[in-house]
Amino acid sequence: MTKLSDLGPSIPGKRHGGDHPDEQDNFYSCTICGQMVDMRDLRQVIWHERPKHKPLIVLVD
Repeated sequence: MTKLSDLGPSIPGKRHGGDHPDEQDNFYSCTICGQMVDMRDLRQVIWHERPKHKPLIVLVD
């Protein structure tokens, strides 16, 4: 499996119009693997756009 850290340094994104007050509005469920994707991290978004990908291993510090 691929680790998020294997994809390189974080590529933070910003929502148009600022952050939502509800933290869960920053996530969506990938239609291919079912993993929750943080839309503020472009690495995750790009990974989950790949066809036939596997879920990422996301380690929280």
